[in-house]
Amino acid sequence: MPQKFQAPFQYQSKNPDFKKLIADKLSRQHFMNHIGFAVTYLEAGYVEGSAPINQNLRQQDDMVHGGVIATVADLVTGLSAFTLVGPDDRVVTSDLKISYFSPGMGDTIFARGWVIKPGKRLHYCEAEIYSFDGEKQTLIAKAFAIMAVIHGKNKES
Repeated sequence: MPQKFQAPFQYQSKNPDFKKLIADKLSRQHFMNHIGFAVTYLEAGYVEGSAPINQNLRQQDDMVHGGVIATVADLVTGLSAFTLVGPDDRVVTSDLKISYFSPGMGDTIFARGWVIKPGKRLHYCEAEIYSFDGEKQTLIAKAFAIMAVIHGKNKES
């Protein structure tokens, strides 16, 4: 996987139990589980995850489908924003812009997302998405997302 991202910022979460809350939410992320995406690293304002590129994630030319790439970008940016909100709050995607650079080929898709500017109502986030073919890694897309903070609407399981 790519080296850990060294963000030029450090954030404090408003929820000291954000990792536990996210673990609970991930167990109910049915589409994420369906595509096999798993969070592999989590800290306040930053998330990494990956999924095996199985046949169900490929389009007709054997590349990772663009919708899958956008989905993992949305997941890591949304989760990175969620790490910074209060225990009773949640986030939803307000805007997602993705730029595709290279075809997603290989055996694994990897994504990392981070908050570049948290706000009271909006968190601005970025993501990088890579594909891996053995040891070869390729940056296949970058994304910019705006996550809206919804105060007092978090659902417990």
